[in-house]
Amino acid sequence: TTPEHMPEKHQSYLLWDGARFLHWAKQVGPHTEIVVQSILNHHKIEQQGYKSCFGLLKLADRYSPKRLEAACQRALSYTPQPNYRSIQTILKNGSDKLKVDIPEKTSSSTQYGYIRGADYYGKGDKK
Repeated sequence: TTPEHMPEKHQSYLLWDGARFLHWAKQVGPHTEIVVQSILNHHKIEQQGYKSCFGLLKLADRYSPKRLEAACQRALSYTPQPNYRSIQTILKNGSDKLKVDIPEKTSSSTQYGYIRGADYYGKGDKK
């Protein structure tokens, strides 16, 4: 297909490519960039993910870049391959405003599971 034979609206899509979406997402934040990369990688043909990427990045206009980044971070905490709809739902529900729980590292003494100490068996309270 030659670009001259395409409708004008379709010709504008020729200007878009994966690198352009990734650059745009990088300006929003690192989690947004990861989500866009995931969307592009999810499709066999990269161009099939452009509409989702465009919709995702336009959510920053409606909500804010900060909220979009927070929503992407939250979505990535649930799944390694979030999609447009899941992030849109997070933004609609306001879940992006909630604190993301990051599991704390456990000490080396409990790395093998639940270990009971002397206090549990009553040996720690000798009087």
